[in-house]
Amino acid sequence: MNNNSGETSQTRKPNPVDIHVGGRIRLRRMMNGLSQERLGEQLGLTFQQIQKYEKGANRVGASRLFQLSQVLEVPVSYFFDDLDSGSHGQHSAGFAESKSQDFVLEFLNSREGLELNRAFVKIQDPQVRRRVIDLIRSMTEDEKSE
Repeated sequence: MNNNSGETSQTRKPNPVDIHVGGRIRLRRMMNGLSQERLGEQLGLTFQQIQKYEKGANRVGASRLFQLSQVLEVPVSYFFDDLDSGSHGQHSAGFAESKSQDFVLEFLNSREGLELNRAFVKIQDPQVRRRVIDLIRSMTEDEKSE
């Protein structure tokens, strides 16, 4: 069958669920301090394959997802946490918070976001945690007034 839409397999956008699962793989890998290369070695894959999974470019099969859950020490359900089951990751009009949630997840998946989270959770004293939050808020308020 001829595809007249001009869309090839190379130009197809990844499925939102695959992107979400890939993001969760990346988040957990980084939380565990693993490089793509090291995770690939543990799974018998190349780092390029890990990259493709993390970007959602390649779909993760059930057996591979199970293997990932064992290596990353999480239940399989972890990869689907926070997935909007109603829209399969596609944002509907009228849900303005979806954009802000995307921003938060993007930040949490970044190197800086992970470092900040790791450092913050190590702070045992709730008062010190509160002071850190207050400090960050005061810094952002200073930027707004300039």
